[in-house]
Formats: sequence, C-alpha cells, structure tokens
Amino acid sequence: MINISMLQDTLQNFVSSTPDVQGVALVSPDGLSLSSVLPSRMDEERTAAMSASILSLGERIGGELARGNVERIVVEGEKGYSMLVGCGSEAVLLVLANSSAKKGLLFLETKRVVTQIVQLIS
Repeated sequence: MINISMLQDTLQNFVSSTPDVQGVALVSPDGLSLSSVLPSRMDEERTAAMSASILSLGERIGGELARGNVERIVVEGEKGYSMLVGCGSEAVLLVLANSSAKKGLLFLETKRVVTQIVQLIS
C-alpha cells in the first residue's frame, strides 16, 4: 500500500531543497495523480494525464527508433523545463524547473528522489 503522506513529504522536500525546481507531480501510468506539489495555476488532473501520455509516447518512440529504454523526457521551453521520469512500472514523476536550472544538477537530484519514491511505492 502506498503511503501518500510520505510521498507528499518527499515531493515537498524535493521542491524546497532543489534549486530552480518549481513543482513536481507523481502520477500513475494511466494518468491519475498520486501526489503533487504544483504551482497553484496548474490543473493537477490535466497535468497528470498529459504526463502519463507523454512518457508512454516517448517510450514507444524510443522503441521504434531503437534507442533502448527511455531514461527521461525533457521538454525545454523559453520559461523552463518539464522533465518526465519513470518510477518503475508504478508511477511517472514530472519535474518542473525554471530556465536557469543547471540540467546536470537537476538530473542528479531527480535521480535521487526517484530512488526514494520507488522505495515508497514498492
């Protein structure tokens, strides 16, 4: 059974302690929100559905183009980054970061929090 309170604490700590991270959402592969710390203007349900869809499509593209397993999908816009990372087969993590984020640090910190999340949902 997933401990939602611990997931929420983990996500909140990630946002609070990682420079330039503006929000995160943990969603099920079918697009349902499990836990999130998102900016107030974002619709949690819509964000969850889009996140699961993008990761699913990215994984199919990776397979069709013989790129192997997809580690992450990064969408870079003029206002920042949206990064999607699978958390095992149980969940997808969306990380929102502003444009000044250092990608290497962002990738490293995201990998760290994914490890924590996988332990909580396994």
